[in-house]
Amino acid sequence: MVGSPGSGKTMLARCFPGIMPPLTLQESLEITKIYSISGLLPANQPLINQRPFRSPHHSASTASIIGGGRVPRPGEVSLSYHGVLFLDELPEYQKDVLEALREPLEDGIVTISRVSAQLTYPANFILISAMNPCPCGFYGDMVKECTCTPYQVQKYRNKISGPLLDRIDIQIEVPRVQFSELQSEREEEESLTVRKRVEKARQIQLKRFQNTNIFTNASMTRKEITKYCKLDQESKKLLKDAFNRLGLSARAHDRVLKVARTIADLEGSENIELNHLAEAIQYRALDRLPQ
Repeated sequence: MVGSPGSGKTMLARCFPGIMPPLTLQESLEITKIYSISGLLPANQPLINQRPFRSPHHSASTASIIGGGRVPRPGEVSLSYHGVLFLDELPEYQKDVLEALREPLEDGIVTISRVSAQLTYPANFILISAMNPCPCGFYGDMVKECTCTPYQVQKYRNKISGPLLDRIDIQIEVPRVQFSELQSEREEEESLTVRKRVEKARQIQLKRFQNTNIFTNASMTRKEITKYCKLDQESKKLLKDAFNRLGLSARAHDRVLKVARTIADLEGSENIELNHLAEAIQYRALDRLPQ
């Protein structure tokens, strides 16, 4: 999420676990094992039954995020297993920490090698990150003027490498909250209502991938993408135009299709329609921001 300070990025991230499906017994057992190994399992809670939400400070080291120590122990990417890892102020993290995220985001596991041992821990989590559009935080803001130079803006954005951005499915701009919205008495949709839609979409995906080792659209390989993400001619033309105009990589191309497939599932649509694909393309905000 990219937006000026106070636009609600952190609040949105902290609300995210509330729309995720409840843990299955198998997932609870897997998370509990990790927390037990780490010595973080509460004495009065033999089984973890809530999805983890981890939010390490931007001063955290690579070992604390990825895992490490003389005897390798799980890091935040493993403690977020089946849950959420929230990295606020993403460009403020050390560069080696950000680059180390690429393996677990791609493979869902992290391997830590030491002289005494080599251990592999699960790291299948949802990464949510937030950042300002520039060092002062107001680049593109409609109210406050940005005081940064173009060089400062570019340098700030370059802290997030292209390969890392390529592995982030959804990149959105979070606009400033207007006074009228703060004073509005309109009732917004509750997290429970959204969760029901998510659960319904998850059931569609479980049925789609039954008898396989895949459980969600995010885990689809090229084979499944070809089979389940078919497009009509109009949609293919839109994707081709976006691919060339935004300079998308092959990985980003596949991730756009996965997101479009999920949007279609949330609407209960058997096929990916043009509007589903268009919405998925709009979620590549950092590819569309001027350089």
